Amino acid sequence: MRHLVFTCILTIMILVSGRQALCLEQQDYRVGEGDVLKVMVYDNPDLETTTRVSGDGTSIFPLIGELNIEGLTVSQIASKIADKLSAGFILHPQVTVFVEEFRSKRAIIMGEVKLPGLYELSGSTSLVELISKAGGLTVDAGSEITIKRKNPDNPGQDDLITVNLKSLLEKQETSPNLAIMDGDSVFVPRAGVFYVTGQVKRPDAYKLEAGTTVIKAITMAGGFSELASQKRTRLVRQVDGVETVMEKVPMHTLVMPEDVIVVPESFF
Repeated sequence: MRHLVFTCILTIMILVSGRQALCLEQQDYRVGEGDVLKVMVYDNPDLETTTRVSGDGTSIFPLIGELNIEGLTVSQIASKIADKLSAGFILHPQVTVFVEEFRSKRAIIMGEVKLPGLYELSGSTSLVELISKAGGLTVDAGSEITIKRKNPDNPGQDDLITVNLKSLLEKQETSPNLAIMDGDSVFVPRAGVFYVTGQVKRPDAYKLEAGTTVIKAITMAGGFSELASQKRTRLVRQVDGVETVMEKVPMHTLVMPEDVIVVPESFF
């Protein structure tokens, strides 16, 4: 039940954050082949133009001619055009650049989302927005998400980026790695679980979060009962297919997926 409530809250936060992500400014968007840009120069309407980025990453602008802009952000393009215009054409030009039409980008999201698959993206797209497009998380979703990304410096090697979604939403992180790029593959794993049984107030299966210790697990299970023999708590773990029992387990021991924490009854 706690797992279900947590996932529902997390999904609502993702959907809300996804809507907010739609308001991301274009200034951080990096242009590429197929993007259509509108360029305006203050007090110079004759220089207003609409241009498409060509296959070699160039576009043509009035007075300047052909300019290589592939991979630049919208704000960087505006600065580059202003620099060119100020070199003998206009004194202190104020240049504004907008993306009128975004090229088609694609990313894959698989695993524990409601609508896994291939999605076309327009403009700047964050991780939470992509999850929102995929219908949100399932009740079995884990919080450690992996993004597989092509390495532009080494075409034969992919970069793996791990994101803790709970920390992302709580801390409102804005790392560039959290922006989805063309060709990204996102995987949302199934959450690991552990079990607490014996003399605790709420014996049950619980969703495993990073950094969970034995004492935290027992706290999640409502704490020790009055009959609990706290010092005789043991942990049962599968290691290479073999069941291992850790007697009198230290309370700071980290819990692993499928661990079983057993709190025996006191003899006195």
